[in-house]
Amino acid sequence: MTAARAAVEILKREGVSNAFGVPGAAINPFYAALKAAGGVHHTLARHVEGASHMAEGYTRTHPGNIGVCVGTSGPAGTDMITGLYSAIGDSIPILCITGQAPTAVIHKEDFQAVDIASIARPVTKAATTVLEAAQVPGVFQQAFHLMRSGRPGPVLIDLPIDVQLTEIEFDPETYEPLPVYRPAATRAQVEKAVRMLNASERPLIVAGGGIINADASDLLVEFAELTGTPVVPTLMGWGVIADDHGLNAGMVGLQTSHRYGNATFLESDFVLGIGNRWANRHTGKLDVYTRGRTFVHVDIEPTQIGKIFAPDYGIASDAKAALTLFVEVAKELTAAGELPDRAAWAASAQERKATLHRRTHFDDVPLKPQRVYEEMNRAFGPETRYVTTIGLSQIAGAQMLHVYKPRHWINCGQAGPLGWTIPAALGVATADPEATVVALSGDYDFQFMLEELAVGAQHRIPYVHVLVNNSYLGLIRQAQRNFDIDFQVNLEFENLNSPELGVYGVDHVKVAEGLGCKAIRVTEPDQLLPAFEQAKKLAAEFRVPVIVEAILERVTNIAMSGSDIASVNEFEDLATEPWHAPTEILPLT
Repeated sequence: MTAARAAVEILKREGVSNAFGVPGAAINPFYAALKAAGGVHHTLARHVEGASHMAEGYTRTHPGNIGVCVGTSGPAGTDMITGLYSAIGDSIPILCITGQAPTAVIHKEDFQAVDIASIARPVTKAATTVLEAAQVPGVFQQAFHLMRSGRPGPVLIDLPIDVQLTEIEFDPETYEPLPVYRPAATRAQVEKAVRMLNASERPLIVAGGGIINADASDLLVEFAELTGTPVVPTLMGWGVIADDHGLNAGMVGLQTSHRYGNATFLESDFVLGIGNRWANRHTGKLDVYTRGRTFVHVDIEPTQIGKIFAPDYGIASDAKAALTLFVEVAKELTAAGELPDRAAWAASAQERKATLHRRTHFDDVPLKPQRVYEEMNRAFGPETRYVTTIGLSQIAGAQMLHVYKPRHWINCGQAGPLGWTIPAALGVATADPEATVVALSGDYDFQFMLEELAVGAQHRIPYVHVLVNNSYLGLIRQAQRNFDIDFQVNLEFENLNSPELGVYGVDHVKVAEGLGCKAIRVTEPDQLLPAFEQAKKLAAEFRVPVIVEAILERVTNIAMSGSDIASVNEFEDLATEPWHAPTEILPLT
């Protein structure tokens, strides 16, 4: 068979059932093999970067998924670099397959010939241009081994067109994936870590995205319950423990954090970090974050331990392997009556959770964004999969929305590219077509890759997209306050074709409808909940993306700190009455 056909047969035997991409001359042999072989459903994107984000959303939705994106030579590969950066930053395995000019002319400035492997190498676990057709099976086999082993991440395989077309000897019936390597903690290491936890008075667990990647959330919750230790999920780990669980202490950080989460962390004296990387917007200034606390860090990547600061003890381990032992040791200590009672400490965390609220209930017109998230909490239940990337919309959403399950907050955390949300949501909805998928964007993120809405219309991929529109680059405007400027961040203009919008510029409803989707515009707070309910019905009926655009006040400053978790600036009035924050997890006391 051709090397291209061998590649497709390997994809199927590695569990791939979906791919996203854009065909082109240099990758057409692969597409021919894809069609002939069957078994892999392909979604045609409108932009190759969009295909890479679709693949990432697809991977993030279910344990074991690996999204695949495909493009031709030259600009298709360079377009996917942002997707690869996003994936490696958040430890997400995706496979990018690109076509390439014939091997004889790669270095002769042939049309759309670029050394994509060299370009992609810093943002992948491996990037290879395959020059010998007989190596294609081995390169693909190794790609899946690398993506799944150790800290997960993306791989790029570049296939010259003559390599794709060359016939090779390959027997797919005897193909087997390579064993996956993941480091595992030892019993002695876990016993030491638990002794350190037991010696503390006010311990916390910081639960990162590595726990979700390892499909170990149940073990994390079991260990927390056995030891009575409150849990701080990171932004990438949000959902490892339900927001309404009695040991969920809230998120910590400069931006995507809860007032009660930061307050509880500052009271702690011991932190067990599992599957997290101490991201700077979680920690802020390290002297404030670490002062007076003992740290144990468990991570699958050995070189991650000590990268940001030196923990008091480090364990290189897959989160599931480590937590299996943590649970085992905790059960033995429970049976022996040797675990301290943490009830008072856990209760104090819940007391802060019931008192330190931000206000969400405002009746202003134009809308205040806080009210949008309050009504989202009412409209979308615990089964909702939220998808978002960056901006004030994402920061406020993380402060005010609620997540109850792993893989139900799907957020591009490290890279944060504008435009990620629409294609990622399409990938999530492809992976879980019966789920309630709700995307959240500001107007600028929405405009970056809105052409991908047509993919949802063409392929009947339904989801609800909440678009909060203030006609501003809101997060950058807020950051520019430190420079006493408001420069090149204003998106307002009077749209000659939609004068009813005033200065809000782009008519997102017309654009969405022109791309084959449904859209609803909301201008008053009591319209929000009915609009969300209607959007769910429209998505179910027409099987297309449905946009709910909320017209916001032009300027809102969202709570955040520029330096440390002890000095978050609360720009808006705080909740002082229960009705100020009616959808908080615990009613205001």
